Amino acid sequence: MRKILNPNNLSGSILSAIRKRSFYEPFEPRHAPTDTVIASYNVHKCVGTDKQFAPERIADVIGEINADVIALQEADKRFGERTGLLDLGRLYQNSGLVPVPITSFSEGGHGWHGNLLLFREGLVREVRQLSLPGVEPRGALMVDLELANGPLRIIAAHLGLLKKSRAQQAETILSTMANSEFLPTLMIGDLNEWRVGKTSSLNALNPVFNPNAGVVPSFPSRFPVLALDRIMGAPHNLITNIEVHDSPLARVASDHLPIKAHIDLQATMERLSLIKDKVNPTK
Repeated sequence: MRKILNPNNLSGSILSAIRKRSFYEPFEPRHAPTDTVIASYNVHKCVGTDKQFAPERIADVIGEINADVIALQEADKRFGERTGLLDLGRLYQNSGLVPVPITSFSEGGHGWHGNLLLFREGLVREVRQLSLPGVEPRGALMVDLELANGPLRIIAAHLGLLKKSRAQQAETILSTMANSEFLPTLMIGDLNEWRVGKTSSLNALNPVFNPNAGVVPSFPSRFPVLALDRIMGAPHNLITNIEVHDSPLARVASDHLPIKAHIDLQATMERLSLIKDKVNPTK
């Protein structure tokens, strides 16, 4: 989506879905000393709501977020050489974040189908670059990280504009997960789905993820009413809180607001270890 929405012109179906808050399952914050912050941000090719190309503003907003890991969408030009649009030096200066190494479409590219994952500390164990089905060329990054508080898999995606494509893309991602070692996992990105409940294309992610939990409106940035950007966890209790990063600078830097999740990896790993011990007790 590119246009700034006028709330007075929203269709009846959209307004109806927005009002049905009963579908939402918001999180009650449970902050812990082992808190890790994971964020997602569609940077809109560094073009703000004022139509100005300003990658330095994007870097400053990312600095405000202060995330340990952040997934960015639309980090490259979409056509031609698909060169990167961000100021990676300023990003590192502001936040200490560095890109997860990938094979981009061009020598000067930053992301995979515009998806870029940055992290502050830890090790990159494995990177998989997924091509997703659908009418438009889309992709996702599946990255296994070893962070200070434990292992974490991030699936960073920017799903398609068509409902059928999004459902197919979700199924492809789950199929890839099924053939991989289980790790605490976050699926994050601009998933281009504002619906919740039975009509959502993200229902294809059930039961691994819960697409109706922790939904926070992030689009358009000047009047956020649609929850296009999502962060979902597996197991579901991996995430302790989800919030939108709403600042004066974020409202102008892109047409999306960033969202961020708090997770407690250490507690999650302890719970998984207890479950494993019960299933496979030592003799």
